[in-house]
Amino acid sequence: MFENKPIGSHSDKEHDDKWQKDIINRLAFAAINEQKRTRRWSIFFKSLIFIYLFMIFMVAYMPHEEGGNITLGKHTAMIQLNGVIASDAEASADIIITGLRNAFEDEDTVGIILRINSPGGSPVQAGYINDEIYRLREKYPETKLYAVITDMCASGGYYIAAAADEIYADKGSVVGSIGVIMNGFGFVDSMKKLGVERRLYTAGKHKAFLDPFSKENPEEVAHIKTVLKDIHQQFIDVIKKGRGNKLKKDPNLFSGYVWTGEQSLKLGLVDALGSSSYVAREIIKAEKIVDFTPKPNYLDRFAERFGMAMAKVMTEVLGMKEGTIR
Repeated sequence: MFENKPIGSHSDKEHDDKWQKDIINRLAFAAINEQKRTRRWSIFFKSLIFIYLFMIFMVAYMPHEEGGNITLGKHTAMIQLNGVIASDAEASADIIITGLRNAFEDEDTVGIILRINSPGGSPVQAGYINDEIYRLREKYPETKLYAVITDMCASGGYYIAAAADEIYADKGSVVGSIGVIMNGFGFVDSMKKLGVERRLYTAGKHKAFLDPFSKENPEEVAHIKTVLKDIHQQFIDVIKKGRGNKLKKDPNLFSGYVWTGEQSLKLGLVDALGSSSYVAREIIKAEKIVDFTPKPNYLDRFAERFGMAMAKVMTEVLGMKEGTIR
């Protein structure tokens, strides 16, 4: 016997409702997935357009690593030394020396300007540059190098400038600071107040000398002063070598003081007042200035990051995440 079910029974309605909901869900998910795909491809193509325009900009407007190689005609070569002199800075010995060598080696270079705006920095890095300037001046005796001070040329900056044939500054430039400094803090009393016990283990009697959490040791302080004095004397010798009889006798000349450009002129720290354009036009007689300062190679940096950026974009486009496909 077959059991007759009335048309439009409750079970049929449930089946119809479930079927309709399933269709609606599928359509909704299809629409959402289509929107995701559209958005991903939009991001992809927008990224490609941005990269294309960015590369055009880089090639057309960014400075080349060796500016002198793209110029024609006689010119004044310029290398800019800006900021703190350190091995990992733009004013590192490697960067400045590279620019100096390129400038001296260029056949169209009439004279060279080393434009300095620096508060100083590493005596070692400054020493490398100073030594290289003397070597290049000896190798290319007909090419003069002029140091031009802008805002500041202090400490290690002047250490470098002293190797130039002549030094120029603005009347308001800050020049000098021929000295050596080392500083720090002592936290011994602070530790006592906080109830902190210092535990320090070393092999070597003076391995932890100048430790800020220990009391000063007169013997160690005396030693570090001899180190600073030695470096200071090296600094003084370099200045005397470069400036010679131009220096005036003043008890404060090597004290660490700074002076204005006008005061420096009277002390013999600079030869005259003048800007880079003045030196190029009136002293070197080659008004055209070509910047030989090595610049960061933006194209190389771009290429290094291009692969990662494209991989990320493609991941978003294809819907991949951690090895799965959505």
